[in-house]
Amino acid sequence: MMQMKRTLLAVLGAISLSACAQAPEADATGTPSKAPVVSSPMLPATPEPAEGTPEARALAAVRTLNPNLQPEQIGAAPLPGFREVIVSGQVVYVSDDGRYMFLPGQGGALYDTVSERSLSEASLAGLRRDLLKTIPASERIVFAPANPKYTVTVFTDVECGYCRRLHSEIAEYNQQGIAIEYLAFPRMGIGSEDYNKMVAVWCASDRKQALTDAKAEKSVPEHDCKNTVSMQYNIGQRAGLTGTPMILTEDGTQVGGYVPPAALRETLDKLAAEKAEPAAVGNAAPGGNAAAGGA
Repeated sequence: MMQMKRTLLAVLGAISLSACAQAPEADATGTPSKAPVVSSPMLPATPEPAEGTPEARALAAVRTLNPNLQPEQIGAAPLPGFREVIVSGQVVYVSDDGRYMFLPGQGGALYDTVSERSLSEASLAGLRRDLLKTIPASERIVFAPANPKYTVTVFTDVECGYCRRLHSEIAEYNQQGIAIEYLAFPRMGIGSEDYNKMVAVWCASDRKQALTDAKAEKSVPEHDCKNTVSMQYNIGQRAGLTGTPMILTEDGTQVGGYVPPAALRETLDKLAAEKAEPAAVGNAAPGGNAAAGGA
């Protein structure tokens, strides 16, 4: 999955995240910019390992992310059945058959290089989905078209540049059939000036206008009330949020960072198609789900 590759590349230092812990920018067509070549100018290049060795398979696995990645070191790992690869100052463990990559720096993410999927994501998505359910619908600031095709949750901040950029394109997201449900994540922390601004937004009589004004650096009258900003912030932390914006699908899958409107629609369409494929196969197969429905 393209988003997973972006995330892994970011962890490995191949893509520099913005101050808002953001996915790489896309060009005008919505295509992500290519990752730069990663090399270590102070050290000689690591010799290419002999073909057919675990080290060679480990190198090939890492290069499924970016063919230009040049590890500083490849050797035996303290974990039996794995090689240890050091690239851009990060340690990656690759199974000796080259199929699985384990990144301790990604909260223990396990990546399948064949299916190009995070095997940890399903568990994380389920956790995020359950956490989001604890936040009442009345506490979300919603910008939606009349009949949305998709709904995403976006943890946002009024100070983050990419959050502001996303919000400046809110009409385009809606035109793409995407409803945006905002939750608060004041990245400066509870009690900060940033936090107070978000409390003012959530306590405003017109939250949508107050959020729009705050993101445009317009003054929002300071206001305090019984609110869930702290709760939303804590839920964001538990969901694994490290920066804003964070875009989550209805099932809890993370799809960004800032993603341009057309690119987000494309991503959501692909995810929907992937989910539909197993069901289609099962229904078509002899003795599949359709036949197993029973009386």
